[in-house]
Amino acid sequence: MATKMQAILARDVANLGHVGDVVRVAPGYLRNWLLPQRLALPVSKSRLAQFEHQKELVRHQLAKLKATSESVRDRIEVPKFTIDVKAGDQGKLFGSVGGRDIEVVLKAHGFSVASKDIKLEDGPLKTIGLHEIPVRLEGGVMAKIKVILAPIVEAKPEEEPEAAPEMASADETHEE
Repeated sequence: MATKMQAILARDVANLGHVGDVVRVAPGYLRNWLLPQRLALPVSKSRLAQFEHQKELVRHQLAKLKATSESVRDRIEVPKFTIDVKAGDQGKLFGSVGGRDIEVVLKAHGFSVASKDIKLEDGPLKTIGLHEIPVRLEGGVMAKIKVILAPIVEAKPEEEPEAAPEMASADETHEE
């Protein structure tokens, strides 16, 4: 049985580790996958020092990014965003409101959030009312935004006031 080899990850690798982590892997996995794909480098003292320095820089940048995202979270959770939609009498929408629709509303209010970061857990919104939606911001910060789906009220044409009494008198004559 071959012994495990050490490698420094040059990129995040699912189920293995993050950039700069020293991992022990099978020699074939290192030689046939990680090295050709440039996902890892063999361990050496100079590479370890280089990656430690890069990890510190990345940690510092992540701390700044997280602080910025937390301030955005504090601003984005306060207002309620209203989207006007066509709906039936029972409160069900004609169509649905998805992540892209919410992204457009957020951008109109000055927030830059991608539709893929808007987590609609139960699928697109299909009823009017208040909905709380989780949104993933940069740096792993989660926010909950409040979206109100308001039905568009269409003006019904009013009947002429003179026509109504005539109809009433016509109904009275039929009763006789």
